[in-house]
Amino acid sequence: MFIPDFQFHDAATLPDASRLLAEYAPDARLLAGGTDLLVDLKSGRDKAGHIIAIGNIPEMRQISQSDSGLTIGAAATLAELDAFVAKAPAYRPIADATSQMASVQIRNMATAGGNIASAVPCADLPPILIAMNALLSLWSTAGERTTPLHEFIIGPRATTRRDDETLKSIFVPAPPANAGAAYARFALRDGNAIAVAGVAASVQRNPDDGSITAARISMSAVAPTPGLIEGAAEALIGRPLDETSLDAAADAATQAAQPICDLRGSTEFRLEIVGVLTRRAITTAHTRAKEGSQ
Repeated sequence: MFIPDFQFHDAATLPDASRLLAEYAPDARLLAGGTDLLVDLKSGRDKAGHIIAIGNIPEMRQISQSDSGLTIGAAATLAELDAFVAKAPAYRPIADATSQMASVQIRNMATAGGNIASAVPCADLPPILIAMNALLSLWSTAGERTTPLHEFIIGPRATTRRDDETLKSIFVPAPPANAGAAYARFALRDGNAIAVAGVAASVQRNPDDGSITAARISMSAVAPTPGLIEGAAEALIGRPLDETSLDAAADAATQAAQPICDLRGSTEFRLEIVGVLTRRAITTAHTRAKEGSQ
């Protein structure tokens, strides 16, 4: 296998990237870390006559925190994001994903935006960011627009990004008081293994009686899109966290899952794992919410 011929363009600014995308679409692809795109080109899963590099656009490499939330440049690497959230307690749940994804070498190349925009069903970053209510900023010469991450991925390798748009950044709002989040993942081995299944959860608890006042649940590798599992959240809201509410949420997540059967796991195995991971993610998120209120 080899990478087919293409014309390479190095975009120095967002307007450059947007102009090139508009000029060469639909025969153009964006290149940041390249850990997905180059593999797809080499395997023949994707093809393009024009590759537009965006990894050197300064504003897309930045990660910053303010009172309102965390802004992650789409071209920031997973390693850079992991190092940043390790020192930012409110956003440390993101490290549940970034610390386990791929190998160290890949994390030093792969980007946060690429893990989202590739819309691969087994991607680890979208579920925890969806659980934490992340918003995406998409930039084009026609203007910048914002969309919730849970509405951005609409199918395997399919998103709402227009041909002339570049995913500029991801914004994670500052978690409310008494809230916690977590991502639980299962893979066949540590290191470079992709997820067999993953579940992310965020909960907000009432400090007076411990009941859950808000919840968001999202999954990886067991459905065409990460999305929000409304039934799992509804099973928790207004109730204390106990075996009954955990079982109800796990059952709802299992029913929402649509896992495939492949070498990494059968459909039945993945469904069983979804229930286990849902309980684990919710319990950890609830513990973090309780600890944060003390």
